[in-house]
Amino acid sequence: MNRRAFLLTTGAAMLAQPLTAETCDFEICRSEAQWRARLSDDEYLVLREEETEQPYTSPLNEETRPGTYRCRGCDLPVYGAEAKYDSETGWPSFFESLPNAVRTKEDRRFIFQVRTEVHCRRCGGHLGHIFDDGPEPTGKRHCLNGLSLSFAPAG
Repeated sequence: MNRRAFLLTTGAAMLAQPLTAETCDFEICRSEAQWRARLSDDEYLVLREEETEQPYTSPLNEETRPGTYRCRGCDLPVYGAEAKYDSETGWPSFFESLPNAVRTKEDRRFIFQVRTEVHCRRCGGHLGHIFDDGPEPTGKRHCLNGLSLSFAPAG
């Protein structure tokens, strides 16, 4: 899949401000070459260049077992299965992250919209976005890219 087809919004890549090893202030910092060696092309686009996968493409949408969702970049546990729900958006969604697992920043890629981006607190990997239309108890929807996660079943 080429980069343009991978994007949900044409032109978003030109405005992206991805993290690089030179600007890294995380526990785990790797060069572009090191990240590319660890990740598939699509995983790299999502985790390191802050792209978004196509909706309804992740097998994690259908995952319902107890367990933990981990950052694909560094294996940090970031979301518990008990916080997962079906948001009917096409992306794995959660109402909260695990304690001390994520960081957020403003995403100003779109002229008239400011979104909240969510990143792994250990390696800076881009996980997705947080919206204010989720269920109780938080009212938040952590809308994540399945490519940025791995799943570890309980037990």
